[in-house]
Amino acid sequence: MEKRQKKLIIPFIALLVLAILITGIALLVKKYMPSSKEMSLDDYFKVSKGEMQVILQDQIYDTKALYDNGEIYVDFGLVHDSLNSRFYWDAKENQLLYTTSTAVISAAVDSNDYYTNKSKSSMDYPIVKVSGDNAYVALDYVKQYTALDYKKYKNPDRVVITYRYNEKADFAKAKKKAKLRYRASIKSDILVNLNEGDEVRVLEQGSESTSGDSSAASFDKVMSADGVVGYVRKKDIGKLYQSEYTTDFKEEQYSHILKDGKVNLVWHQVTTSAANDNVLNLLNATKGVNVVAPTWFTVSGNHGEITSLASDTYVARARSLGVEVWGVCNDFSNDSKIGKVLGSTTTRQKLEKNLIAEAIKYSLDGINIDFEHVRKANGDDFIQFIRELGIMCRNNGVVLSIDNYPPTSYSTYYNRKEQAAVADYVITMAYDEHYAGSEEAGPVSSLNYVKDSTVNTLKEVPAEQTIIALPFYSRLWKETTKDGKVKLTSEAYGMRSAKENMTDAGAAFAWDDSTGTNYAEYTRDGVVYKMWLEDQKSLEEKMKTVSDSKTAGYAFWKLGLEDSSVWDMIIKYM
Repeated sequence: MEKRQKKLIIPFIALLVLAILITGIALLVKKYMPSSKEMSLDDYFKVSKGEMQVILQDQIYDTKALYDNGEIYVDFGLVHDSLNSRFYWDAKENQLLYTTSTAVISAAVDSNDYYTNKSKSSMDYPIVKVSGDNAYVALDYVKQYTALDYKKYKNPDRVVITYRYNEKADFAKAKKKAKLRYRASIKSDILVNLNEGDEVRVLEQGSESTSGDSSAASFDKVMSADGVVGYVRKKDIGKLYQSEYTTDFKEEQYSHILKDGKVNLVWHQVTTSAANDNVLNLLNATKGVNVVAPTWFTVSGNHGEITSLASDTYVARARSLGVEVWGVCNDFSNDSKIGKVLGSTTTRQKLEKNLIAEAIKYSLDGINIDFEHVRKANGDDFIQFIRELGIMCRNNGVVLSIDNYPPTSYSTYYNRKEQAAVADYVITMAYDEHYAGSEEAGPVSSLNYVKDSTVNTLKEVPAEQTIIALPFYSRLWKETTKDGKVKLTSEAYGMRSAKENMTDAGAAFAWDDSTGTNYAEYTRDGVVYKMWLEDQKSLEEKMKTVSDSKTAGYAFWKLGLEDSSVWDMIIKYM
């Protein structure tokens, strides 16, 4: 009986061991054998009929292109933000604009025609389409004006766009047949079967797994030539090498009207016609000034109109002293919203025509744009205005200069780099560091403020086009304490009157190294009076630091507020 039982047990144990071995092998196979499952590229890209996936150099773009009659239409955001920012879309008037150095080229929605100034040309396809809230531009049309190349692929429909050139990128070639997988795991689905010698662009090395696969670090994130992004084992591709995309496209070069020497500009605040009569007296009191900028033009209403205080006599008198006249146009009118004016092509271009008409009528040497109320939402509209006005100015030999706040993170939409490309001079107003609405008292223009303004401007604007503007005024601050709360007010004074005010009050000025100004304060009837004085010494410290940067020159706000002693110092830096 026992022998029979033993005979039965032995085979059972053998079968059990075999089962365990088979299960173990199966588990090992399951764990270590690569998956052979393939993911359809239709599922990967999720492209619907009439669409095309966009692969933008090395990344898959979120918004699909339209694909109509063999023509690719990419959304305007892609065109403007990545391919060519000089394309401009007017959603109100449904027209696409592209601006060159000599012309504004326009195309209407669903039209094959486009107009260069008034000259008509045609394409074999509609240039721009609208779908929902988005405008889509024919890629071939964009390519006419842009350094880009593209290649189409099918199943599913997709396009790989190359637009960044002359930058190094990492590549490798498959050493043998290899699998490009959806995730960094041998268990992930296969997207592409690579053949020996196939080139891939290496985006990241040793990517971390999202699935917890311990072998994830042995994978590189790559993109295949046809725009599929996935993961391939490091051992399946060869040594990395660098290459770059090149193009024969020639970027348009803009010409600029620049003075041979340093610019020494003074703004002349003109608020009435009678104020024009004093220009000779004011200029005769200066030395070395070669540009006067009277505040003659103001945007009026929201339809592109301007008010003008321009004067032939004024121009003749300035010219008699060898001084150029750059008429200023500002957006300070209470009855105008500059965003509304610039945001419509019709009203924006009307404003441009009105300005250049005044420049021609009065034989002005230049136009100075001082728009200080542009909001971020209208940043592109403002730059388009500068582009379009720039064409008119170049065609008429008129200098175009633009006034700007010092560069900050919240004023990037003023796009000083593009201003420099399409206009002549970019002026940085390195004052109003502390202004009438400031929450604390402080200098109008400390030395470090000027240094930072200059350095940051030069990151975007060539030195030969950069003008740094400095103040001829100071602020008298009044701090009144009531019920434990401090009320702060201030008033602007010219150089001479500022010093006299504090001196008459018995306050003594002392040099403040931290601000690069003379400082004084006094208390009267419980009110604390403070002033950081702008005088010859503080102004020279600022001019020294600007001079070291070899900029195009200086501007000063405003004519008539200066102490006469500053001019002998100023001309040393001309």
